[in-house]
Amino acid sequence: MTESKTPDAGETPRGKIARLWRWFWSPTARWSLGAIAITCFGAGVIFWGGFNTALDLADRQEFCISCHEMRDNVYQELRGTIHDSNRTGVRAGCADCHVPHEWIWKVQRKIQATLHELPGKVLGTIDTPEKFAAKRLELATNEWRRLKTTDSRECRNCHNFQHMDYSVQAKAAAETHQAAFAAGKTCIDCHKGIAHQLPDHAQEAGQVLDDELAGKGEGIAAYLKALKEKEQPAK
Repeated sequence: MTESKTPDAGETPRGKIARLWRWFWSPTARWSLGAIAITCFGAGVIFWGGFNTALDLADRQEFCISCHEMRDNVYQELRGTIHDSNRTGVRAGCADCHVPHEWIWKVQRKIQATLHELPGKVLGTIDTPEKFAAKRLELATNEWRRLKTTDSRECRNCHNFQHMDYSVQAKAAAETHQAAFAAGKTCIDCHKGIAHQLPDHAQEAGQVLDDELAGKGEGIAAYLKALKEKEQPAK
C-alpha cells in the first residue's frame, strides 16, 4: 500500500496561498451565507463603534495633558485665559482648537499625529523645557500654517463671522473685524497667541510664513534654519 500524503505535503508557498484563497471564498457547510453576513455586520458595528470611541477618548483634555510635555508647558499657558475660564462657562479644550471636528479631517489629523508627533514623544524631542523652548517657534508656525490653509476652521466652529453681531462689539473690534474679513484675512492672522504665549520672533516668522503661502521668499523652513544657525554660540 502506498503511504497517504497530507494535502500540503510538498506544496509550494504559492500553492498554499492559492489554496487558502480558494478556501476563503468557498461556501461552508457549517455556516449559511445569512449567518456569515450577520456575523460580519455585527463585527463591523463593534469595530466601527470601538474605533470612533477611541477617537473620542483621544480628543479628551485628560488624554492631551497626560504627556508632561503638554501638561507642563502649553497647558499651563492656557489656564486662566478666556478660552479656559469665562463668564459663560463655555470652555475650549485642546482638541477644540487643534483637532478638526469633521470625521475625515479628524482621521487625517490623527494619522499625521501618529506619523510625526508620536515618534517625537518616543525620541524625547521636546521632553525638557529647554528642548521645548528651542522647538517652540517651529511648532507654532506649523499650527499657524494649518489654520491659515484651512481658513481657521477650528476657530470658526465657534466664531463664525457670518453670524457676528457687530452692534454689540466694541467699536474698534467691529471695525477691525469687518475690515479684516473684507480683506480676506482669517482668524489666525490677528489672533496668534490668544491661548498660548507667543514665541520669540513670532511677528517676523509670521510674515515669512505669509510670504511662503503667497509664493514669495525662501520659506519658513529656511528662515528657521538660518535663525537657529545665527543663535548658536560660536565655537
